[in-house]
Amino acid sequence: MVRELIFWLSKKPAVTQAVARRGMKSGFARRFVPGETLAEALGVAEEICRTGRKISLNQLGESVKTPEEAHAARDSYITMLRELSARHIDGNISIKLTQLGLEQNREMCESLTMEIARTAKELGLTVEMDMEGSALTDVTIEIFESVCERFDNAGMAIQAYLFRTEKDLERLARFRPKIRLVKGAYREPAKIAYQGKKDVDASYHRLIDRLLAGDFSPIFATHDPMMVAHVQDAVRRLGFPANRYEFEMLYGIRRDLQEQIHAAGQPLRVYIPFGSQWCPYFMRRLSERPANCLFVLRSLIAESSRQESSHN
Repeated sequence: MVRELIFWLSKKPAVTQAVARRGMKSGFARRFVPGETLAEALGVAEEICRTGRKISLNQLGESVKTPEEAHAARDSYITMLRELSARHIDGNISIKLTQLGLEQNREMCESLTMEIARTAKELGLTVEMDMEGSALTDVTIEIFESVCERFDNAGMAIQAYLFRTEKDLERLARFRPKIRLVKGAYREPAKIAYQGKKDVDASYHRLIDRLLAGDFSPIFATHDPMMVAHVQDAVRRLGFPANRYEFEMLYGIRRDLQEQIHAAGQPLRVYIPFGSQWCPYFMRRLSERPANCLFVLRSLIAESSRQESSHN
């Protein structure tokens, strides 16, 4: 119920504008989004890397409307890569193809993606493609395949809640690619996606085993302790090398579990989002756990108390 309410509120401009006005200023949004600028994200990235963890930078936003916006996104991604290289930050970038004009012009999107992958290759870095809604799954995989045919530094997210995902892995196995396994965050119909947590979890379990049994370099993007434990048991049992897999977790989410993974000496990458379009992402994070909502409410109450005190 709470999740449904927050999803509904996230579509209301009056709500998102109010959150956006106060979130960064009050500080509560920074639990999940370090800031609106690349400089803010890089500062956090450097702190995380000093602890021995890796990072993945994600510039928030999707579905550009014009070629000019798509080219601007390309330029921004390339700037991100160059900054990571210049600062010797152990990280990569995660890109959304709709930011590169996928919904307007596939050929343009593919060309811009190739430019990003080429720049990353020249700098010795990697690029991960986010997976978006199911209407774009086929074309995203096709562009990923095109990139893999020319470069060996690309990875892609796949979604455990889609029925098709095991077949997609079979299709991609020839590239021996980096695959980021996520549960899936979009609302998809029952005819193509598992709807219940139990079924999604079962699919995620199967896909963990499939990725570890093949020639993939898997990234397990999960905050679920049961999934983490399953991966840990499997890699130990199989003797799967630590340089062939990673855990990936969102900045600010399950920091206790992040510490446990890192303390166990297992590879961990932290996904760091930033940008002016942070509010929808922030509200999705709120919807995932009631504790997140309580954290924000406490922050707002504390801010109101400070304001009242300053006026007395």
